[in-house]
Amino acid sequence: MSLAYLDHAATSPVRPEVAEAYAKDLVDFSGLGTNPASTHSSGRRAAGALFEARERVAALLGASAHEVIFTSGGSEADALAVSGFAFDAAQRGQGCALLVSAVEHPAVLDSAQRTQNFGSTTHLLAVDAQGRVDLEAFAQTLQQVSVDDALLVSVMLANNETGVIEPLNEIAQLLASQAARRAEVIEQRAANGGRAKRVGSAAVAALSPQNRPWLHTDATAAVGKMRVDMGQLQVDALSLSGHKLGAPVGVGALVANRSMPLKSPYGGGGQERGLRSGTQDVAGARALALAMELAEGEREAKTAQWHLWQQQLLDCARAAGGTVSANSAPTISSTAHAWFSGVDSEAVLMALDMAQVAASAGSACHAGVAGASHVLEAMGVDDDGASCGLRFSFGWSTTQAQIDAAQAALGGAIEVARRAWATKNRSKLNYL
Repeated sequence: MSLAYLDHAATSPVRPEVAEAYAKDLVDFSGLGTNPASTHSSGRRAAGALFEARERVAALLGASAHEVIFTSGGSEADALAVSGFAFDAAQRGQGCALLVSAVEHPAVLDSAQRTQNFGSTTHLLAVDAQGRVDLEAFAQTLQQVSVDDALLVSVMLANNETGVIEPLNEIAQLLASQAARRAEVIEQRAANGGRAKRVGSAAVAALSPQNRPWLHTDATAAVGKMRVDMGQLQVDALSLSGHKLGAPVGVGALVANRSMPLKSPYGGGGQERGLRSGTQDVAGARALALAMELAEGEREAKTAQWHLWQQQLLDCARAAGGTVSANSAPTISSTAHAWFSGVDSEAVLMALDMAQVAASAGSACHAGVAGASHVLEAMGVDDDGASCGLRFSFGWSTTQAQIDAAQAALGGAIEVARRAWATKNRSKLNYL
């Protein structure tokens, strides 16, 4: 029996078309001394191919090629956006406020926490029971931030565990109000100093990059699963990863407005706008662009099929006693997520694995680390339920036969895991 691989949110197999093109590019752009920074013809050819990859990535996101910064993946892109913003403010001696949702990927949460070493202040944004940012609480938090501080808000587009889509447009609108508030204060100060006071949109437009609020989104779970257009989303920066789409592991991108104040704490040759020094991976960048194009080309047809599979597996989870994590919020259709009480998470995954079904308990970046999901905890799920989330996720290679295998195996796997949980907790009670 072949493996029913339903863990595409962790990583997707490399697409055959991408593997073929990548293998050729490894020879053409890595095996012949083709450094994009070199001025000879070989280097210029590599530089041209790299820029073409930027153009292709940007075109799919409603961005400009000059905004694309290639990275090793989504985690590095997240860290570069958050840490780079805070480090820039610290270098200028400006206070910095980072507002990040409580359900972000660890790449954002940990980076925000570590920027306290730069003097930044981190505010965790509360979410509702569906995992979406509480807009009223967000508005109140914005009012607490000094208008003199650099301000970055980082809220993911779609959650990597539950698939819930965040209200980015509403968040952007609240940030626009914050920009107007900042402009009003700054213009009033200027008027008090004798300069003519600008009002309205003119005042907002006059805000310096250091004074205007910025919005970053981690779109790693969303790209290829829904329409992602930076202009429509009203975001200034966006992170993504190639291996979630069928590109090789080791390539991703941060797409950031060129006016956004970012500074890398690392030196080097100044590649990628001075934010990621080192010889660029031309073959990887081209593989990313191709995988994104293939994903976008099939997205509408795939999402319709994924939605049917999502509902089938969620119905199956409910029948097994699970609670659907997002029963009323919009989600990407490629993720089916539920949580269970009185179930041992390791046991259910092992039982599914024995049935040749690959699923996940949550973020792959924390795989192998036992404990409750911080996403479910932020949603108000108790420790028992938050310790057993179950995620099935689909991708380009998912088939109906794989979904059928998961449906056939899930009920039995949950029963095995319930017995394991009961035995474990009975042992604890006897010990006490």
